[in-house]
Parts: sequence; C-alpha cells; structure tokens
Amino acid sequence: MTPPPAAPPRTMRPTARRPLALALGEPAGVGPEIVLMAWRDRRAREVPDFIAVGDPDLLEDRARRLGLDIPLARTVPEEAAALFADALPVLAAGPAATAAPGRPDAASAACVLEALAAALDLVMVGLADALVTCPLAKSVVQAAGFPFPGHTEYLTDRARRPDGSVPRPAMLIWSPQLAVVPATIHVPLKDVPGLLTTGLLVETGRIVARDMARRFGLARPRLAFCGLNPHAGEGGLMGIEDEAVVRPAVAALAAEGIAAIGPLPADTMFHPEARARYDVAIGMYHDQVLIPAKTLAFHDGVNATLGLPFIRTSPDHGTAFDIAGTGRADPSSLIAALKLARRLADTEAAGAQAA
Repeated sequence: MTPPPAAPPRTMRPTARRPLALALGEPAGVGPEIVLMAWRDRRAREVPDFIAVGDPDLLEDRARRLGLDIPLARTVPEEAAALFADALPVLAAGPAATAAPGRPDAASAACVLEALAAALDLVMVGLADALVTCPLAKSVVQAAGFPFPGHTEYLTDRARRPDGSVPRPAMLIWSPQLAVVPATIHVPLKDVPGLLTTGLLVETGRIVARDMARRFGLARPRLAFCGLNPHAGEGGLMGIEDEAVVRPAVAALAAEGIAAIGPLPADTMFHPEARARYDVAIGMYHDQVLIPAKTLAFHDGVNATLGLPFIRTSPDHGTAFDIAGTGRADPSSLIAALKLARRLADTEAAGAQAA
C-alpha cells in the first residue's frame, strides 16, 4: 500500500475556532470506543468540539456492542460545532473497517490510513484547528505496506517543505504534573550513547523551547537536561558523555538565551521540589523520562508532537486489544489529548493575532 498523497499547503487558520479533527485509529483497538465515551462525557468533562474521522459504521457497531446510546451525525467540518452538543459529528473517510474488537486484521489497514490522511488534510487546509490521533497498530499498517514506523514519521513526511526537507519532531509527554521529552525515542538502550550528540541535544532544546513558548504560552520555558549516566557521570568517573556531550549542549542553549540547566542526576529530578525548578525535563532515552511521566499521570498523560507546522496530540496509551469491546477502556487520556489540543491551538492563534 502506498501512503496517501500530500495535501494542499496549509492555509492560515481563520480567527474563528474550528473543530479538532480526531482520527479513529485501529478499529480492533479501543480507539472507537474511547471516542464514543469522550463524546458521551462531553458536558461533565468539558470536552472541546471535535469531528471524528473514519468509518461511521464502525462507531455505530461499537456503540451497539457496548450499549451506548450515542447519536451520530454524518457531516462536514463546517457543521460539526453546531451539531456537537446533540450528536457525535463524523466525517466518513476510507473503506469500511473489517476488524472485530481485539482481533486486528490487515484488511483494515486502509481504513486506518485513509482516515488518518483525511483528518490531517482538514488541519492542513484550515478546516480543523488541530489533529488528535487514536492509537494505531504498527504491525497491521506496516504489513499492508505503510512505509513509516508510526504516526510521527508519517506526519513529519506530510509536513515536507517545498525544498524537500522535513522538520525534526520531538515527542512530548505532557500532564499537569510533569512534561518530558526523550532526546532519543524508540531505539535499543545499547545504541543510545552513540546516538547522543551535542548537536542533537541543542536542536531538541530549541524545538522544545520554541513550541513551549508559541503553543504553551510560556514566556521563557525552563528546560532541565537529565544526565545519561548515574549521578550525571560523577565528573567523568561514571562515563564521559555527560561532560563531553550534554554539558556543552546546555551551555550552547544558555548562550542563545534559552533557560537550560544540566546535566542533572536523573534519580533526583522527579520529586515535587525538583519538578518546581523546570517546565520540561529532557531525557537521554525513552524510559528515563517516560517511566516517571507515566507513574505520575498514567491515565491523563498526553503525547504531543513538537516541531511540526500543525498541532498533533494523542492518548498516551496503545490499542489495548485485550480490553477492546469490553467497555473497560478509560477515555481519560483521549479527553486530556483533546483538551490539550484545544489549548495549544487557542494559544498559538492568540499569539499570531497579537503579532
């Protein structure tokens, strides 16, 4: 399967609010049901307006299975806000889903990918303010020919600039308790020291500082860099990377006027007093910062992609095939992702108008 064609260049967002575009994700997972639950809880939990993008029949079938009385309105983005109070707006996109809850099949890959492409198109042409994605099953879409490791790489490719270059994304895991960014993401731990460079850390720090200011509204974001080694290397006694790679990156960012500190011992960075010293912790590898982030906010953490020309958030969990279709799924992370996307879109729009 070839990836969907690129969308037209994104136009400037209108001053009026547009809905959020929500891609349904893997049909055999919990994505469809947490979308239904998010709309069900819209008033009690102040869920912002969104339009679900994908197979409407999939949503109707999942609602029936779970005994949820959720009226659907097959519509277009321009009408979603007016409908949202009384029905779940859905933009039909892609072929019908064939997978049953908890039983993924490759035949549903096109359903997932075309819905994702259609949701992104809405954002790129200014019909939606941000993209929110439900989890997809990487093994399913890659078996069908999807040439990207996951959502982020696909979205980065779709954000390709006119000169052919692509932006460099950064993965932010955000909650009210803690925000973290791993400098390296889904790579074996043994490869991390060889991948870490001062240039990589400087570029990551710039992306984080820029988007935390532009989209989170922080005038001067405070960045704290974890050390790679125990005790941040103990002055070189436990590894040279902290002094040779991390400290020069922090110094370079500080010289640019970015509030950066480190390298700091990671084992003392995440208690409440330490967290009060910074806005974002930048870790050297995935688990170094995702373990504390998910320990503090497992149900309401949000994955947000920084560095792209559009806003994208997603729940900080996977497809959960083991509970799909049982009604046991918790929509809290999706609701948090919707709320954060709305907040980021509003902050960016307000900043653009002020400029």
